[in-house]
Amino acid sequence: METLNPSDLVTRLASDEDAVRKMAAFKLQGSIGDPSFADIFIAEGGLSKLRYLTLTTTGNTLAYSLTSFARLLEVDKGWEFVDEEVVERIVHLIVTHPLVNILRGAMAMLVSIVSHPHTARSESEQTSAEEKEVYGFRALKPAIDKHPQFLEMLVSRLSSADHALCANALQLINSLMRDSITNDEESEWPKFIKRLQDLGVIRAVYILMQGSALQDHAHPLIEFQSLTKLLLRKWKNVAVDLEKPDHRRALKGIHLASNPEKKEAGGSSAGGSSENGTTSGENDIKKSRKHNPEKWRRLGFPSESPAAEFHEMGFLGMMDLTDYVRKHQDDFQKMLLEQSAKPVEQRCPIARASLAVTSVLYEHFEVEKSATDDAKNYLVLESRSNFDKVFKPLLLHWSRIHVAALHAFFRLWKATSAEVADFDKIVELVRILVESVVGGAPRTKDVQDVEEELDDFEYQRLRELQMELLELTYEDAWGQHLRQVRDELQHEALHFVKEQRIRCLLQGAWFPNEPVASPRPEDSSPITIVDSNNKPAQGYKYVQLSHNRRYLHFSDFDAIKETAPALDSLSNKIDLSIVSSVVSNVSASSDDSSGSTIKTTPGNGNSSSLHPTPDTSSSSATTSSTKITIHGYASTIPSSSGPRSPVTTHKETGHTRTGSRATQREIPLLTLRPQSHSVASEWLDGLLMLLNQQPITSETNKLVNLISNYGLKIRLLNVRFDDAAFVGETPKIPSREGLDEDYYYDVFGGV
Repeated sequence: METLNPSDLVTRLASDEDAVRKMAAFKLQGSIGDPSFADIFIAEGGLSKLRYLTLTTTGNTLAYSLTSFARLLEVDKGWEFVDEEVVERIVHLIVTHPLVNILRGAMAMLVSIVSHPHTARSESEQTSAEEKEVYGFRALKPAIDKHPQFLEMLVSRLSSADHALCANALQLINSLMRDSITNDEESEWPKFIKRLQDLGVIRAVYILMQGSALQDHAHPLIEFQSLTKLLLRKWKNVAVDLEKPDHRRALKGIHLASNPEKKEAGGSSAGGSSENGTTSGENDIKKSRKHNPEKWRRLGFPSESPAAEFHEMGFLGMMDLTDYVRKHQDDFQKMLLEQSAKPVEQRCPIARASLAVTSVLYEHFEVEKSATDDAKNYLVLESRSNFDKVFKPLLLHWSRIHVAALHAFFRLWKATSAEVADFDKIVELVRILVESVVGGAPRTKDVQDVEEELDDFEYQRLRELQMELLELTYEDAWGQHLRQVRDELQHEALHFVKEQRIRCLLQGAWFPNEPVASPRPEDSSPITIVDSNNKPAQGYKYVQLSHNRRYLHFSDFDAIKETAPALDSLSNKIDLSIVSSVVSNVSASSDDSSGSTIKTTPGNGNSSSLHPTPDTSSSSATTSSTKITIHGYASTIPSSSGPRSPVTTHKETGHTRTGSRATQREIPLLTLRPQSHSVASEWLDGLLMLLNQQPITSETNKLVNLISNYGLKIRLLNVRFDDAAFVGETPKIPSREGLDEDYYYDVFGGV
């Protein structure tokens, strides 16, 4: 690589030939960023030559000179040659010059000039007051006065197709904003920010944040986002003071927009000529209070001292309320009329709601997050997957999100028939809504879609989210202990339901008999169960589990008897030890009882298989399509007479045919046809749980979950809010004063 001689470069910069100067400036921009090289260059008198080229040349020579000068300022050198003439020249170039390479260098120089007080404060403290005026936003004011279109041109560069130029323009805007907020007087910086917003800087940056070229603009964009938070913090920290004209004017505008009654102010309209800009705002307020004691409370303020109500959110809260009233004046007046027709305790406090929504957004966007924390975001910008975590484009549309969330507040207030005492509950619902919709919105989601989702979000779904968050809060608070309790209760509930289902079997039940089917010539195997007297199945079957839970007794009857038959009178029984499986077409969902066949096998845990349901179209109209078939193993001894018929255990003999599993085949022992889903669930799951298997029907599983949740809520009633698991301020325990014993807990319906 060629070694550059600073003295030689200085000589070439002073050449009369443009080609020589251009080549020297081109080589200089690559080396001037080295502080040691810069010191030699300045010592050789090169800085005056570089300044001359910046002021007089054009084309590529000017572009290289501007870049070299900008890099020299970045290493904090050459400030003695930055004066008003140089600044005016650069501003003129930005306003009038079309070449991108020249504009890049010019904007880079202005960024260094505007940001200089923040990077070289120790040096600026040693300079005189006159020299300080060269740096910061003050240095640009004379040039901007000569070129008033400078800011407009600067904002327009944010839509440039050249990514580097776009990034430089945004970086310059950031520097101007930061210097204005930090160094300007309290009455000056809001005007400058307002002017930038009127020129469309918010919309332009919002488009960049949602764009696909985010990597090239990442650093200036994250700085702009940080500055937006700084502005919000600054506005919040400005206390509302009626001695300030703009504050008094904003509060007066809110009152006039409410369309006050004519009887106010002694019979004249509150918005008439008696209330003009020349009248003291404080005197107006006192006079208005005298004639209308609810002038401010009717707007939703808790008292007649509205300035004090902005204590928490400051001027930011007033800005949000004023913006809503100004842009949605008709809705505001309509809302006031609707609320005035209601009892006082049911009126929605509009002003208080607006301040609450501002507080919710302030917390959601973490506006109090320090600049140091925001700076850490630069470290995660290396990966594109982190963009959605770092960039929050919706923050830039703070006002629109505030209005949408405020409308959601009004809608929730109406949907829940809330009263003033429920205000904090509605605020909590809005907080969850904002977290769900705004917090869950991807970076590329348009703000209009977010507004529509906030407006259309269903209250029932919001309540479900609230309960889920409550459960997560309990999980975070008690963690392992809560999970252990839940598992224990689930186990206890399963045993409880098992006993209940088995007792249904012990109680016995009537079932219609299986329709008679003719045997097939090629297979003499029976299809239906026959009793001990070989009579065809008809009428009804009564089935009951023995008291020792080892046998299932049953017998056929012509009709259902008024009193249940005695267990000893049942002629047939099945030894449950030979039962191999229970096959049923009972669906896992109670909505469909014939959609599939479920087969469970003892000893296989929860294994099950689905296969087509047999055709039941030939069944009689009085017979249910729900069927439960109990299968068992019976010995099969080959003989010339064909396979033997299945044998059930008879009450008279108590004998059960046995044999090794290798010589046994599975045959149907008993078929039940429950007449309802409840009976089907009781008997199917009762048989399965009797065989030490898990229940499979939805009704039983819902019952298990219901009982376990019931037990968990009962146990949580014993947990006090001052438990050590709660961190921070403990909630106030409600008083029982004035309560009697006429109350109940709606455990099944939820909180």
